Amino acid sequence: MPQGTPVKQKKRSKSVFKNIRKSASRTVANRGNRTRVRTAVRQFRALLAGGDAAKAEKALPHTFSELDRAVKNHSLPRNTANRYKSRLAIALNGARQAKKS
Repeated sequence: MPQGTPVKQKKRSKSVFKNIRKSASRTVANRGNRTRVRTAVRQFRALLAGGDAAKAEKALPHTFSELDRAVKNHSLPRNTANRYKSRLAIALNGARQAKKS
């Protein structure tokens, strides 16, 4: 915020305090879900980068499952998860083609 701009004070009502508590607990849950998704995607990409298409193929359902779970928990938008899944599948198909050639 620019210097000298007044900071808006929230009312000190029960609902405000409850919303603050809910926001804090949701933040913790969402952070855990996003971390789990990012770890799964990172591990999958590491398998692809290592040139191990067979292991990557076995890891694909787990990665998709983590993405779907994050969507179900509203930690990740549906279109974002679908975009990740599409790009990961394309990368796996590219690795398969490179292995055949």
